[in-house]
Amino acid sequence: MRFSAPIFRLKRQARLLARRQGIPLNQALDRVASEEGFRSWSHLASTCSEQRASDRILGKLSAGDLLLLGARPGHGKTLLGLELAASARDLGRTGIFFTLNDNERDVLDRLATIGAERKRGSAFVIVDTSDEICADYVIARLGKTEDDALAVIDHLQLLDQRRSTPDLATQIRALKSYAEASGAIVVTISQIDRGFELTGKRVPDVSDVRLPNPLDLTVFDKTCFLHAGEVLLETAA
Repeated sequence: MRFSAPIFRLKRQARLLARRQGIPLNQALDRVASEEGFRSWSHLASTCSEQRASDRILGKLSAGDLLLLGARPGHGKTLLGLELAASARDLGRTGIFFTLNDNERDVLDRLATIGAERKRGSAFVIVDTSDEICADYVIARLGKTEDDALAVIDHLQLLDQRRSTPDLATQIRALKSYAEASGAIVVTISQIDRGFELTGKRVPDVSDVRLPNPLDLTVFDKTCFLHAGEVLLETAA
């Protein structure tokens, strides 16, 4: 069955509806599903036969990988990052979502849209919203996990904003070295330059990544770019 919009856009519609009308997110999700002709959001989700993008990506990640995940605003990169963190337990890993972009309530709302609400005291998804997030902070936090970690950092460009931290290239190299040594998987969400929308390309690529300062993107083992529901995962050159 075809939907009126990609799943990530339907989830976004529900989140905006919940905020606009002051109703619980699960009610907003059910309302959006009803408009699509389903009994509930769970009915819609169970009817969608397409394998989740996060499952496809997880199946191609290996210990020590550094993944760049990029998209323009509103195209689902943060939700996909959360899905990866929430699914880390399927790989026997601890999923940790570091964000310098959203507050904890925003993150929990987004987790609810993918049916992965964080339970208090559990490691279903560890959410870290510290203002101190940088490569050294992430590495120290990952070193405290009992299991191998899958870390998602939201987002790449914000790592480069504080003068007290090393430059972005140094931080990314440190994350790569740590991932290789520890077997962790590190995903960095990235902004895409607005000029991409004038290129005529269906999906962004590394040339469209917005970089405030120079960064050799070949340090990433894999890249994943999203646009209008299309997902392109590639091994970096």
